[in-house]
Amino acid sequence: MPFANVNGQSIHFVDHQAGSGGNEPAIILSHGFSMGHEMWAPQLAPLTDVGWRVITYDERGWGQTTYTEPFTYWDLADDVLALMDHLGLDTAVLGGMSQGGFLTLRAALTSPERVRAMFLVDTEPNDLPEDERVQFQALFDAALAMGLAGEVGDMLQAVLFAPGYDGAAIWRAKWNARPVAAWAAAKECLFERDSVAERLAEITCPALVVHGDVDAAIPLDRGREMADALGGPVTFIEVAGAGHSANLEDPATVNAALLGFLAALG
Repeated sequence: MPFANVNGQSIHFVDHQAGSGGNEPAIILSHGFSMGHEMWAPQLAPLTDVGWRVITYDERGWGQTTYTEPFTYWDLADDVLALMDHLGLDTAVLGGMSQGGFLTLRAALTSPERVRAMFLVDTEPNDLPEDERVQFQALFDAALAMGLAGEVGDMLQAVLFAPGYDGAAIWRAKWNARPVAAWAAAKECLFERDSVAERLAEITCPALVVHGDVDAAIPLDRGREMADALGGPVTFIEVAGAGHSANLEDPATVNAALLGFLAALG
């Protein structure tokens, strides 16, 4: 398994090379909280089949990446930019779901010349509202006390996926394979994030924003507000019936939008 030793971390990544020449346009996909690089599996074949080099990876706190703590989403933005350096990429399309979007926005603010375009899934630019902080802290405390095998896992599943999503069992197995205490640093990063809402107009690269219309974690209207505030050309796609993980729940809709968006970049 390849690892990039950057920023004092050892970041596990997978380079899904579309061809043998190494000159394919690149897209780097950043996952959401409690997920891992595997969450982009439905996008891999559609992207590589049309000539894209796809890089997926485990962020600090997840998967096989080893890391120091504490960390912020600005640190994770630096990680993805350093991963680009490691891979020899001057520019790339950056994509992210939820917290992957948090770090993608910050990467675009940190090094706009390196971000060719953004693909944002069920994300927002805001800090965590106090009422949601209380609710999510209670969920985390319950998970610490009782684990994620039962009703607490049911609650987390309801946050991340729309009712009836049949792929949740895979993720629940991953949650139960790891002690909840190991989530602490990533939880603090999530809870203590700052807002970049007032800086969105600075981001002028093209963006595709997709958002599930029954997202229980980040309501649809916040995704629309973010799309409206970005400074470049934006395509907004509402994914009917999808929750917080639209790319997993309705890959056909998301993939069609993504491939059209990337084709239009030229």
